[in-house]
Amino acid sequence: MSKTINICLEDEKYELFNKFAKMDNRDLANFIETATSRYIEEIKYIDEFEIAEINANEDLQKSLQQGRLDVKNKRRRLVSEL
Repeated sequence: MSKTINICLEDEKYELFNKFAKMDNRDLANFIETATSRYIEEIKYIDEFEIAEINANEDLQKSLQQGRLDVKNKRRRLVSEL
């Protein structure tokens, strides 16, 4: 189900968003929704270079493993999953 929100934009940002919306042949609301969805999809997943860096970091791996054990043993809890 769709939800309606109100946002307050500075004039300069409003004009810029409106310009880009017209260039993309969209109304302003649809442009903002589409741009936001694209941004979320872009940051939602880790790319191959980031995962290689994470996997190579031994201290981080130990910390992540300890965190998983803490969650499993109910010493900590997960806050959110995307």
